Amino acid sequence: MTETAPTGPRPVAIVTGASSGIGRATALRLARRRYTVVLVARRPRELAAVMEEIKAAGGSARAIRADLTRLRDVVNVVDEARVLSGRIDVLVNAAGIGKMHSILTDDADLERIVETNLLAPIRLMRMVVPFMRAQRSGAIINIGSVAGEIGVNGLYSATKFGLRGITDSVRREVSGTGIHVSLVEPGYIDTPLMAHSDRRMPGPEIVVDAIESCITRTRRRVILPFRYRFAVLASAWFPWLVDRVYAGRAAGQTALR
Repeated sequence: MTETAPTGPRPVAIVTGASSGIGRATALRLARRRYTVVLVARRPRELAAVMEEIKAAGGSARAIRADLTRLRDVVNVVDEARVLSGRIDVLVNAAGIGKMHSILTDDADLERIVETNLLAPIRLMRMVVPFMRAQRSGAIINIGSVAGEIGVNGLYSATKFGLRGITDSVRREVSGTGIHVSLVEPGYIDTPLMAHSDRRMPGPEIVVDAIESCITRTRRRVILPFRYRFAVLASAWFPWLVDRVYAGRAAGQTALR
């Protein structure tokens, strides 16, 4: 990024999943760029640690413990963010859960992954868009997955396909209003979600770089690392080949991102 950090009053950024992984790395980066970061996650101890790290570096943050599967918690997050300056400048939907690869997953887990990975981002977008419209500016960045392009991860893929669809729809709906709406789709990234894997993976900073670039301009879709773009193209052009490669294996795959 070559742009300078914002000047004047601190803009406000909501980052979900801010206690670890991509969300945490995003929060730290935005704080360094002079945003007041609203840290949202379910784990208070980890949230407090991120907030203290930001404040120790001279940044500004507010931690909100929230279960985003509950509508009242979503409403509270947006209300508390607006109190800070009357604005919401950035929303990064980074919270997500995985590991539910089979259609045979029980109903309670089905509801939990849909509510976390899909309904929560939709509800947050629904709440912040009116404020961003009034401001004539804002950025919404949703963290999808390569698994949202290639259906090999069961319920996880289903939610990420859905997130891709709603991101495209919202981007088109708010076109011309000054709101940037982008989707960042990582493959395997070194985060707690992948703690059990021994494969070599890039760290979350590669995702944060993409998120930061989406704040100042709409990037329809960012797939990273770059090599995953070939897999996505292969899935689109040769679906029969993907069917053959993953036949009988999808339920046992490790979630992409």
